Amino acid sequence: MKKFYLIVLSAFIFSCGQNPNFEEAYNSINEESIKERVSRLASDEFLGRKPFTEGETKTINYIKSEFEKIGLKPGNGDSYFQEVPMVELTASVKDSLMTFKSEDSNIDLTYWDDFVALTRRVTDSISVIDSEMVFAGYGIIAPEYDWNDYEGIDVKGKTVVVLINDPGFGTEDKSFFKGNEMTYYGRWTYKYEEAARQGAAALIIIHETAHASYPFEVVQGGWSGANLYLESADGNMSRCAVEGWISSESANKMFAAAGKEGYDYYEEARKREFEPFALNQKMSVSLKNSIKKSVSNNVVGLFEGTERPEETIIYSAHWDHFGIGKAVDGDSIYNGAVDNGTGVAAIIEVAEAFTKLNTGTQRSVVFLAVTAEEQGLLGSEHYSANPIYNPDKTVANINVDAIRPIGRVNDFSIIGYGQSELEDYAEVAVKNQGRYITPDPHPEAGSFFRSDHFNFAKIGIPALYGKGASDSDANGKEWGEEQYASYTKNHYHKPSDEYSDSLNLEGVVLDAQVYFEVGYKLANEATYPKYKEGSEFKAIREN
Repeated sequence: MKKFYLIVLSAFIFSCGQNPNFEEAYNSINEESIKERVSRLASDEFLGRKPFTEGETKTINYIKSEFEKIGLKPGNGDSYFQEVPMVELTASVKDSLMTFKSEDSNIDLTYWDDFVALTRRVTDSISVIDSEMVFAGYGIIAPEYDWNDYEGIDVKGKTVVVLINDPGFGTEDKSFFKGNEMTYYGRWTYKYEEAARQGAAALIIIHETAHASYPFEVVQGGWSGANLYLESADGNMSRCAVEGWISSESANKMFAAAGKEGYDYYEEARKREFEPFALNQKMSVSLKNSIKKSVSNNVVGLFEGTERPEETIIYSAHWDHFGIGKAVDGDSIYNGAVDNGTGVAAIIEVAEAFTKLNTGTQRSVVFLAVTAEEQGLLGSEHYSANPIYNPDKTVANINVDAIRPIGRVNDFSIIGYGQSELEDYAEVAVKNQGRYITPDPHPEAGSFFRSDHFNFAKIGIPALYGKGASDSDANGKEWGEEQYASYTKNHYHKPSDEYSDSLNLEGVVLDAQVYFEVGYKLANEATYPKYKEGSEFKAIREN
């Protein structure tokens, strides 16, 4: 069967007039070298690859050396690095408490177990004391869906409590937001942005595992210790003073104290007749910050085009993870083997395949390993605001993030299916492997807004984010879904995301070959792929 697919691939290659040694380059992508790169990136030597640490220095120099070794040119003038100025804030909570006080009760929430909180404001300390609390449903203002959770209430200086995800979660009604597919309104990033626009002093999100698509432990890990932000002119003073999360158990206590014991807040908040309401409680919390300003780095390599070098295809993968943090089962190094050792290894492997082509490509191909994705897509956000290559001549972005190491899977999932013509390119490449395209099997997780391609899409560059899903060739789809659930629950953003020789990276090889074939075709065309009708990014590209 494998021989049959190689014959099909060969026929496709030559029917399209591709480079005579394309197949050789395609087949040079192999499991052994990907394993070597993943194992190195996820080793304890790299200290969890956190920006601003010794782990960053080791990581970016390793990627640079790999780019040099395979023959890529420096991608930022004469440098392989693009500096990303950031500020690191490490927040601590006074007395480890957040208090909800009413006439009849006093709820003390304990830091870590019940809540996490921080401030993005670049200041030594900040307090929100006796701030009136308001429940604003999902915290969304979406005119295109005729939805305003803030209508009729003034939240200036108040603490707003909202839900994660959006009202369409759990439905199949595509006319109600996007049904079970999360919109950007469902992302926690949007909710903090909107609360700041409304003038709130604090925004607290209620966590619930199914709606968030990850357990509370992920929030605890991501919202504790040092956090990174891009430097801004106002020191982030336009943000809410406090941003945080509370557990669903804490939320139930809060609603009970407001006289709404047993209140089904998710069901009530998705009703069109929902109105925000005061909780008749006052929130208090005090934070202290340690502040460190420094520069992190994106790593950029260039495979220069021969005919139209100013036109580019950009591959991206984030190199960072969480460094050294709270120990889990005695292990404090968050190695990030899958997330995103697999992605970085894959784009290096793809870059090496390009360098094996005899005649190069007409357009340039750029390989961008970005920093601080785990801190909020910061490296790619900085790139999109300070692009090295003209966005109008950037043909496409191919983003690679956390490929599942469970062997060959027959389905290749497109995150944000229906957005652009790039998925049509991917479908051809996937079919050449005897596999098939599927939409994201977990659209409720909002993955389209959770990786670096999103920042390219926001400036109008068509972006492809896809990877093998769960239809295991050896063990079936049910087994594959169990592996996904197990990774999300037990390993995602935890120290146990480690390299092991038992990882089956055959699927990583297949996905990398898809990325190579798509990028190769784009790099030898004169046309530009477009966004499809209905995409919210179509107007940006065309204007």
